[in-house]
Amino acid sequence: MLQYKTIALIATTVVASSFTALKGPKPKLKVATEAISRKLVNYKVSPEQSKLTWLAKKVTGEHSGTINVTSGSLALDNKVLKGGSFELDTKTIAVTDLTDKETNAKLLGHLKSDDFFAVEKFGKATFNITSVQSTGAGTYDIKGKLTIKGITNEISFPATVKQEGNKVIANAKITVDRTKYDIKFRSKSFFENLGDKTIYDDFELNVQLVANN
Repeated sequence: MLQYKTIALIATTVVASSFTALKGPKPKLKVATEAISRKLVNYKVSPEQSKLTWLAKKVTGEHSGTINVTSGSLALDNKVLKGGSFELDTKTIAVTDLTDKETNAKLLGHLKSDDFFAVEKFGKATFNITSVQSTGAGTYDIKGKLTIKGITNEISFPATVKQEGNKVIANAKITVDRTKYDIKFRSKSFFENLGDKTIYDDFELNVQLVANN
């Protein structure tokens, strides 16, 4: 009888041990974090491919031209814009709507003078993004700091950004109040009785930045 109990005990122990071995700890699943992680990618703005045009209006008409983009960057996280900046060379400002050379040169010289952009003292203007809010389908509300003539103000504007392979293209129309940057020439906000000589305070910058990874 004792022998039978001993054999039964040994058999039970073996079965239990085998069951425990089979049950064991569950194998850990390796999560492919590389596949789901997001990566911030910086794209370098190409001055040759980028373009900025300006438009200024007055009571009797308007003038337009260009300014060269010299540098900048756009930061994207999983194809979503997160930040960026660009720099302009104010000395390259040009007038494109006047075909008469003498008239063109006269206006250009005035724009480069202290009445307007004082390009010899302030050779560059900059913009730096401080916040970005996606509004869907590659559109954004942008806030940032624009510096002209050494004066910095916060501005906001809508923009579109699209990625094409290793290239990012950003477009925006920025409205700037020139008087906030000490450009007050013929502004009705500061001078009276200007009549048809008034130049409106707001001017537009149409920016297209092309950046490459």
